[in-house]
Amino acid sequence: MTGEVNLRATLARPFLAAIQTAQVAYILLEVQPTQRVAQVRMPVNVSFVLDRSGSMKGDKIDRVRRAATMAIDMLDQQDTVSVVIFDHRTEVIIPGAPVQNRQDLKDRISRIRDAGGTKIAPAVEKALREIEKDRRGGIRRLLLLTDGQTENENECLLRAEDAGRIGVPITALGVGKDWNEDLLIEMANRSNGTADYIARPDEITEYFQNTVQRAQATVVHNTMLTLRLVQGVTPRAVWQVIPLIDNLGYQPISERAVNVPLGELESSQGRTLLIELLVDPKPAGQYRIGQAEVTYDVPALNMVQEKTRADVLLTFANDQNQISQVNPTVMNIVEKVSAFKLQTRALQDLQSGDVAGATQKLKSAVTRLLSQGEAELAQTMQNEIDNLEQQGQLSSEGQKTIKFGTRKTVRLSDLDLPRE
Repeated sequence: MTGEVNLRATLARPFLAAIQTAQVAYILLEVQPTQRVAQVRMPVNVSFVLDRSGSMKGDKIDRVRRAATMAIDMLDQQDTVSVVIFDHRTEVIIPGAPVQNRQDLKDRISRIRDAGGTKIAPAVEKALREIEKDRRGGIRRLLLLTDGQTENENECLLRAEDAGRIGVPITALGVGKDWNEDLLIEMANRSNGTADYIARPDEITEYFQNTVQRAQATVVHNTMLTLRLVQGVTPRAVWQVIPLIDNLGYQPISERAVNVPLGELESSQGRTLLIELLVDPKPAGQYRIGQAEVTYDVPALNMVQEKTRADVLLTFANDQNQISQVNPTVMNIVEKVSAFKLQTRALQDLQSGDVAGATQKLKSAVTRLLSQGEAELAQTMQNEIDNLEQQGQLSSEGQKTIKFGTRKTVRLSDLDLPRE
C-alpha cells in the first residue's frame, strides 16, 4: 500500500432500519490516483481517423482541420501521431511517427478537402497499423469522427474488436444527425473506448482536446476491484458513474467475493462506481459488511500489483432521525443512474413497438432529471415525449441527445480544457 491510489467508500444512507426485511444499500466507491502520480505522464500514441466525405463540406470540415491542428499542439516529441482520412477511399496523410515538425503536420491537415461517400472500416484498419508501428509502449488511442452512415457495419465491429485486442480504445464521435449512434456505441464498447454525440461543429475542438488530455492523464493501468462481502450481503449491480454511466457487471471469484475490471485510470478524475447491495436484516449496531480492494500497476514508476483497501461499515438503527439521513451527493448519482436505466428501457420498449410504455418511462426519467438540475436534458426529453405522443417516434437529434446525455455525470463543460 504505497499511496498511488486512494479508495473511498461513501454510503447513500449511513443508517438502515433495524427491521426484519432485507434492504438495498448503495455505496459510492471513488478510485482516485493521488498527487504522487499526478505529474507522471507516459507517451501518447494517437491516431485521428477523420471523415472527409461530401457531407462534411463547409463548417464541419473546417472545424475538423482546426481541431486536429490544435490537438497536435498538445503533443510533444515523446508522443506519436497519425492521421487517416476517409470517404469511400482511405488515405494516410500523416504516417505514425513521433511529433517533431509540427508545421509540416499542420500543413498536411490544412489540405484535407471534402469528397465522396463514407466507408469507416478500412480507415480504422489502417489507423491500427499506424499505431502498431510504435513499439515503445505508452497510451494508445484511436479517435474516429464521422457524420454519416457507413457501408458494411459488421466490418466496423470486427475492426473495433481488433482494436480492443491490441489495447487501443476507440473514441467514436458522431457529428450532426445522419449517423448510426448504435454502431458507434458498439464500436466503442468492443474496443473498451467511449462514444459521444457532437451536436454542433463548433464543439469538435473541445472533444479532440478532451481526448488527448485524457490520454495524457492516464497513469494507472490494469486496475482491478475486488469486493469481498460478509455473509448476508449480496451484490446486485456495479455501475460506473464517472466518467460515464455504464453497467460494469461483476465476475464471481468465490462464494462472497467478486471482481470488477476497471482498466486504466486518469489522474484528473479516476473512476467512480455505484455499488448496489442487498443486505439481510440485522439488530441495531454497526457492522463491517465488506471490504473493497483495488490492485493496480503504474508502468511509468515500474510498479506492479500494488494494492489499496477500504472497509465498508454500515449501521442499523431504530432512531428515525438517523434512518432518515442521506448523503445528497450519492443520492443524486443514484437518481442519475435511475434516469439512465429508465431511458434505456424506454428505447427498448420503442424498438419493440410499445410506444405507450416508452412514453411513460421517459416521463419518469424527466422527473428524475429535473430533480438533479438537468433542465436542458429534461426539456429535450420532454420534446421527444411530445414527438412520441403526436407522431409515434423520436427525432434523430433527440434520440442521440437522450442516449448520450443521460450517461454523463461529468459534463464536458466541467473539465479543465485549453481554450481557443
